[in-house]
Amino acid sequence: MNPGIDLQASFVQALEGFGLTAGAAKTVWIPLPMVLMVGAVTVLALVSTWLERKISAAAQQRIGPEYAGPAGMLIPAADVIKLLFKEEILPAKTDPWLFAIAPMLVFIPIFLSYLIVPFGQNMIITDISIGVFLWIAISSIAPIGLLMAGYASNNKYSLLGGLRAAAQSISYEIPLSLSVLAVVLMSNSLSTIDIVQGQADYGILGWNIWRQPIGFVIFWIAALAECERLPFDLPEAEEEIVAGYQTEYSAVKFMLFYAGSYANLVLSALMVAVLYLGGWESPIPVGLLANLIGVSEDTAWLQVITASLGIVMMLFKAYLMIFIAILLRWTVPRVRIDQLLDLGWKFLLPVSLVNLLLTAGLKLLFPVAFGGQV
Repeated sequence: MNPGIDLQASFVQALEGFGLTAGAAKTVWIPLPMVLMVGAVTVLALVSTWLERKISAAAQQRIGPEYAGPAGMLIPAADVIKLLFKEEILPAKTDPWLFAIAPMLVFIPIFLSYLIVPFGQNMIITDISIGVFLWIAISSIAPIGLLMAGYASNNKYSLLGGLRAAAQSISYEIPLSLSVLAVVLMSNSLSTIDIVQGQADYGILGWNIWRQPIGFVIFWIAALAECERLPFDLPEAEEEIVAGYQTEYSAVKFMLFYAGSYANLVLSALMVAVLYLGGWESPIPVGLLANLIGVSEDTAWLQVITASLGIVMMLFKAYLMIFIAILLRWTVPRVRIDQLLDLGWKFLLPVSLVNLLLTAGLKLLFPVAFGGQV
């Protein structure tokens, strides 16, 4: 069953109840998911920038943003307004077309990856059967934009940053994909909905983090490298190459890089929640809670509470991982570029491959515990 289609049918039927024709109702529906996704991604990224400032300040015993809104919550909005009205600067001897296309080529694939992220039960834009494969395929486009930005800027620091970004992404894309394939192997599906539902039977004890602890660690390390978070921020290392591929960018184009970075961090945290932390499922199964309080799972008010709790749990798990990523920024020193590539090719790649083969072997030996029959 496709939850996205059910949601569409319910929305169209509701509009028809207000007197709209079926064609008009479908026309209203077509842009709505994209508008909602744009708003959701924007809000999630802005919240992440605010958390970055506040948590970083706490780690350094500072106050952080304070006066722009309650606890400085309007600072991200002020940043957006500032960048929207800043002057666009095009450096001399750049390639204007590549220079303009590069930020969009970075941001759009990250944005489209949210199509397959379930924020709750029946809260997904499209539940396609190859959702995880689509995410891996789309995310591999972004490094092309980073390399393009470095080349088009006509700046040696930008070019170094673009080359570093491309090398880093290639190094960590393969271990990340292999760790995801181990989860897919256990779930017998590439659908994010099926992966979450496969972890729902035993509450927190059924989450994939217990069956895939090695894969979880590999995925999170590779995701941090993909997001260029410390200690893997070599493409933007300010002390070495100013700001890497972003050096010559300003105004809206810089904002796309900035927003893409935080949107990618949120996306990676959401995928950790989906793949390893049970997605929208709570640590205690809903069926057990219903039996404890003596009500049926089909009770209307219980379903409303369960759906709301699912969204809260999904966002809580994601922002818990973001909190860990921010703490790592002020805990672990930046690695050298040779150490970065050695970690990806000489350690994470063979370990992730062994983890995948081990998962396949255990599934053959213990089919019930590792996802049913092959």
